[in-house]
Amino acid sequence: MTFAALAQAPNRRRTEMWLLAFAVLITVFGYTYTGLSMTGKLPDGLPGFAAAMFFMALVPHLVVRRFAPRADPLILPLATLLSGIGLVLLNRLDITYVAKPSLHMAPAAGGQLVWTVIGVAVCTGTLMLLRDHRFLQRYIYLTMAVALVLLMAPAFFSADTYGAKRWIFIGPLSLQPGEFVKIMIAVFFAGYLTLNRDALALTGRRVMGVQLPPGRQLGPIFTIWIISLLVLVFERDLGTSLIFFGLFVITLYMATERTSWVLCGLAMAVVGAAVVGTTEPHVKGRVMAWLHPMDIFLPEKERPPGLISDQAAQALFGFGSGGISGTGLGQGHPELIGFAGNSDFILTTVGEELGLAGVMAVLLLYVLLAQRGLRVGLTARDPFGKLLAVGLASALLLQVFVVSGGVTGLIPLTGKALPFLAKGGSSLVANWVMVALLIRISDSAQRRREPVGPPGGRGGTRRRARAADPDETQATPRVVAALPGPAVQGGGGHGRRARRRG
Repeated sequence: MTFAALAQAPNRRRTEMWLLAFAVLITVFGYTYTGLSMTGKLPDGLPGFAAAMFFMALVPHLVVRRFAPRADPLILPLATLLSGIGLVLLNRLDITYVAKPSLHMAPAAGGQLVWTVIGVAVCTGTLMLLRDHRFLQRYIYLTMAVALVLLMAPAFFSADTYGAKRWIFIGPLSLQPGEFVKIMIAVFFAGYLTLNRDALALTGRRVMGVQLPPGRQLGPIFTIWIISLLVLVFERDLGTSLIFFGLFVITLYMATERTSWVLCGLAMAVVGAAVVGTTEPHVKGRVMAWLHPMDIFLPEKERPPGLISDQAAQALFGFGSGGISGTGLGQGHPELIGFAGNSDFILTTVGEELGLAGVMAVLLLYVLLAQRGLRVGLTARDPFGKLLAVGLASALLLQVFVVSGGVTGLIPLTGKALPFLAKGGSSLVANWVMVALLIRISDSAQRRREPVGPPGGRGGTRRRARAADPDETQATPRVVAALPGPAVQGGGGHGRRARRRG
C-alpha cells in the first residue's frame, strides 16, 4: 500500500459516524412507536432514552477515532443497533408486564439500559488500555486456567436456574461466567494453535484414513472434549458446551486447513451428545421437548417422560401467528411464553410482531457483524490475531445458532441469551468486550499495512511501501521461515551495493 492509505482513516470514521446516527434514529423511532401503539401516548422516558442512546454512540465513536482510527467502520454501528433493538423489545414487553400484574414479571428494560452503559464503558476502556492485541498472547495459559475456574464454578453452587447451573450468585448480584469464558477460550485457542499448528497440520500418523497428530498435541483436544461433556453433565448447560467445543473445532480447522479435524469434531460431538442426552435427566427432558413440543397439551399421563414446559410450543405458535410481516410492534402476545419471553425467547417476539421479515433482518445484522469479524481475521497479519478474530466471530455465530435454532425447533433448547438482544448483564458486557477486541485487531491490521517511515531519497517511497506491505514480503509466516538466510538478508556484494544505492 502507499501513503494514500492514511486518508482512509477519516473516511472510515465518517462512515462510522453516519451509521451510528442511523442506528440511534432507528432505535429511538422504535421506542417511540412502541409507546404510541400500546399506550396511545409518547413514552415517559423518551428524552432520557434518546440521550442515553446518543451518548452510548458518541463516546465509543470518539474513543475509536482517537485510539483505533483505522478500525472497521461497521462493527461499532452494528453492535449499537442490535443493543438498541434489544432495548426496544424489552421495553415493549415491560409495558405488557406492567399492565398485567398477574404475570408476576418485573420490568427489565431499565436494568438492561444500565448494563448496556456498563458494557459500552468496558468496551471503551478496553480500547484505551489494550493498545496491541498480541499482549494477550503472553498469558494464554493463565487465561485458560481462569476460564476453567469460571467454567466449573457454577457446579459448586447448590442453586440452579430452571434446571441448569450456569449462574454464580454473590449477594443480590448474579453472574453468568460462561459468557466471559467464551472470550477467554477464544484467546487460549488462538494462542495454543498459533504455537502448535505445524504439529497439528503436518506431523503424526494415519489412523483409518485420518492423520492424527502426536500425543502431546492430541491430548489437549481430548481434554477439551471431556471438559465439554463435564459441563453438560454437572452443570446441565447445553448451550455453553456446544459453543465451547464448536469454537475449538472451527479454530482448529482455521489453523490447520484440514477437513479431517472437522469430521473428527463432529463425530465426537455426536457421540457425546448421544451419551449425555440419554442418561442425564435434564438434557433428556430438553430433547423430549424438542422432539414432541405439542405433546405438552396432552393429558399428563399421556405425555412423554420429562416433558414439563410448553415454551417450545408457544414459541412455534408465536412464529406461526407472525407470518411474513408480523402483527405489528406491540400488537402480539409474546407474554404467553412465560418467564423466558424477555431472555431466551426474545427472538420469538421479533417473529410474532415483525414476522419472518423481521427475523431475517435481525439475523442478517448478526451475519454482517460476524462477517466483519471474519474479514478482520483475513486481513490480520499475525497468526494470533487471525485466529482470535475468527474465534470471536465464530463464537458469536455459534451462540446465535444455538439460540435461534432452539426457539425455532431446529435443535433442543439451550437456555443461552441471544447476543445484545436478550436480557442479561453478563451477556451484554461480554459481547461489548468482544466488539472491542475486533475493533482493536482490525485497527492493528490496517496499521501494519502502512509504510513505516516518510519517503526519502530516490525511489525511497516505493521501496518502503513494498517493505511495509506484508502481501509482498511475508505472505505467510511459514513462507518467511522457509526462505534461505542470504536471500532474506541480501548478503554478498549485491546486497552492499543495494544498500549504498538506497
